[in-house]
Amino acid sequence: MAIREILTVPDPRLKEVSKPVEGGVTDELRALMDDMLETMYDAPGIGLAAIQIGVPLRIIVMDLAKEGEEPQPKYFVNPEIVETVEETLPYEEGCLSVPDIFDEVERPARCRIQYMDYDGFKVDEWCEGLYAVCIQHEMDHLEGTLFIDHLSRLKRQRAIDKVKKAKLRALREDAA
Repeated sequence: MAIREILTVPDPRLKEVSKPVEGGVTDELRALMDDMLETMYDAPGIGLAAIQIGVPLRIIVMDLAKEGEEPQPKYFVNPEIVETVEETLPYEEGCLSVPDIFDEVERPARCRIQYMDYDGFKVDEWCEGLYAVCIQHEMDHLEGTLFIDHLSRLKRQRAIDKVKKAKLRALREDAA
């Protein structure tokens, strides 16, 4: 397993639409998912889409275990949201690709998803609460959408500018 670099805004690869995985779950894909999970834990985060490490495939990893709980990793290959409810839930979101930026996004409170798991088995389940928020957030990544794209143009631009400034500051500190 290896920790990969997480892309941050305004990297244009984050706007790519990810391609479906062809031919099922292979050992190569499982190795990628293991790397993604290790990268996500190291960041630390609770979800990561493959495009966030520069791999434009429809793959997501997630772990919603609270601090002190046993890890509960979940793997999603070719996930699809097949149904949502009308009721929405506001939730303050953040993103490893938009570090240190948090804002409220409103999403459907429940959704039904279908995907293949780590072993290639098909899963069909309903998600609610944080699970629903997180899967919808990560599914957005697969379509080239970031959570800041749900905000006003001004808030989105401020977030991007703040991330750019932090990168420049880090580069200057590293050079010093």
